[in-house]
Amino acid sequence: MRVAAVQLNSTADQVANLAVADRLTRAAASDGAELIVLPEKWTAMGSEEDLRAGAETLDGAVVGWARAIARELGVDLVAGSILERVPGQEKLANTSVHVGPQGEVLAVYRKLHMFDVEVGGHVYRESALEEPGEEIVLSHTAAGVELGLSICYDLRFPELYRILAVRGARIVALPAAFTLTTTREHWETLVRARAIENQVFVIAANQFGEHPAGQHSGGRSMIVDPWGVVLAQAPDSEGHILADLDLERQHEIRARLPSLANRRPEAYRWPVEETV
Repeated sequence: MRVAAVQLNSTADQVANLAVADRLTRAAASDGAELIVLPEKWTAMGSEEDLRAGAETLDGAVVGWARAIARELGVDLVAGSILERVPGQEKLANTSVHVGPQGEVLAVYRKLHMFDVEVGGHVYRESALEEPGEEIVLSHTAAGVELGLSICYDLRFPELYRILAVRGARIVALPAAFTLTTTREHWETLVRARAIENQVFVIAANQFGEHPAGQHSGGRSMIVDPWGVVLAQAPDSEGHILADLDLERQHEIRARLPSLANRRPEAYRWPVEETV
C-alpha cells in the first residue's frame, strides 16, 4: 500500500494554502499514493484572528475541496486538520477529516489534547481558542485497513495510540505543526516510539518554516514502519514523501514479538488495592 505525507508552509492566506495543497495532493496521487495525509491547520496558520478567519463548518469549501479531489483522484485523503466552526459551540475545534475515494466523509476526529505550553520562548494556549474533542476515532481505508486518527500534540500521549492499536489500528495518521524546537529534539524519537510500541505505521505530516505571528514549525515529515524504521523523511521544503507499507511484514512483527497480545490490562491498576 503506497502512502504519502504532504509537507506545507502554510500562511494566513487560505486561497494560497489551498492551491499548494491541491498541487501536492495531485502530485502524490500521480506518484501512486493511495492514502495521502496533509498537515495540521494547513488552511491557515497565524494569529488568533487569522485562525478564526480561516475556520469553517464541515459543509464548507475546504471539506468540499477534500471530498471533490479524493473522488477525482480515487484516493483516501486525511485532510490534515482544519479549524472547525462547530454549531452551538463558542470555541473552534481542531478537526481532522478522513475522506474516502468516493468523496464520502468516513471519519471526523477532533483533537483531544490542547497545546498549552511554553517552548522555545513562545507561549502557546490552544485552549483559549479551541475546545478539545472527546472521542478516540478509528476509521478504515477503502481497502479495509484500520486507520487511527491523531493530531500533533496527541503524539505525547501514548495512551491514545495504545487504545487505537488495541482497537485494531494498523496505520495512524498524524497531521502536525510541531514547533521548530520540539521537532529538532523530540519529533523523530516520539514518532518512532509510537510506531514501535504499538506496532503500527505512522504517517506524520508536519508543517515547516516560519508562519505569521512568530511561529516556526520544524518539518521533517516522516513515514515510519512498525519496527521503527524511517521509510521516508522530508527535507525542509514544501513537497510530499512516499512509502510503500508492507502490511504482511506488520503481521509477522506482531506474531513474532506479540507485545500487544502480551498486555496485562487486569494488572494495570494504581494504587493496588490491599487486602486485609
